[in-house]
Amino acid sequence: MFTGLVEECGTVVSIQPHRWGRRLQLRAHQVLSGLSLGDSIAVNGVCLSVCERTPEGFAVDVVWETLRKTTLGRLRRGSLVNLERALAVGDRLGGHWVQGHVDCTSTVLERYRRSGEHLLWIALPAEFAPYVVLHGSICVDGVSLTVARLRADAFMVALIPETLRRTTLGRLRRGSQVNLEFDVLGKYVERLLRPYQRVFSGSDTQ
Repeated sequence: MFTGLVEECGTVVSIQPHRWGRRLQLRAHQVLSGLSLGDSIAVNGVCLSVCERTPEGFAVDVVWETLRKTTLGRLRRGSLVNLERALAVGDRLGGHWVQGHVDCTSTVLERYRRSGEHLLWIALPAEFAPYVVLHGSICVDGVSLTVARLRADAFMVALIPETLRRTTLGRLRRGSQVNLEFDVLGKYVERLLRPYQRVFSGSDTQ
């Protein structure tokens, strides 16, 4: 479990292909404190397990399914990634509950500035639209953000200077691909209400 508050940007040092996927070697500093083999760590919002520790970083294994479903398959040597260690019991929950289970990838439609803010419009796939609410939480490339504007086909988030400084979101441009994870609470509510929705719609009546 994560909060979506990125601790630092790491660098992809090498990408080693394997029959089961790829091993990513990452250079980092802050997240290395207390990091052990087998620990969970979010890389651009994707929950992965540390499989190797080095003095300057760590390695994670990424299977083909994850490479297909997220943007990690597009990483290259030198790419910057958002890193966050798993939430420790007793820590402040400054963002929102993030599992590191990416729901889909999407595309940045527009980026512009307004009164010092950096605003991003991101496409919203129709099948995930029910999980997005105005002023609700959403995770973009591992960063917990608030939905500032909402359309049927897209949502907008505002990036403050601290987010631009600490994450990779400041590098996003029109056409950039991002990982999206929607609020898990909304998913569970929708799942629990599904049988009642069938009853109310009359689909279960004779």
